Amino acid sequence: MAIAARHANCKQATARNVISFRLPWASDQLTAYAGASRINPIIYSELCYHAIGIGEVDQLVLNFGFQFDELPEEALFLASQAYRAYKQRGDSKTAPLPDFFIGAHAQALGIPILTRDAGRYSSYFPGVQLICP
Repeated sequence: MAIAARHANCKQATARNVISFRLPWASDQLTAYAGASRINPIIYSELCYHAIGIGEVDQLVLNFGFQFDELPEEALFLASQAYRAYKQRGDSKTAPLPDFFIGAHAQALGIPILTRDAGRYSSYFPGVQLICP
């Protein structure tokens, strides 16, 4: 199973009941993993960015068969450890980044991440398999 990570632009996808993504790769991957992908509250909120309402996002989740998972305590702990390593490297963000929660969730569950942005995941979660273009 893959966590459907954040870089698929789903603007108007549910409103028209049509897959309408910015990048063909993301559309192809989400279709290939339909019914076998998981999202968490971070990913859900990112899907909401282009949505007009919750119903639109819920329809997208239903159309792709995404399983919604809360973040387990183990993932929250792992996210904090990644953030600590990030700060020790001298980076300046004052709060954990969304990618830390997504990567930690995948690591805790032992599942891959579907993403176009492998850099941070491979740096802070090297044991997590990445599905990338």
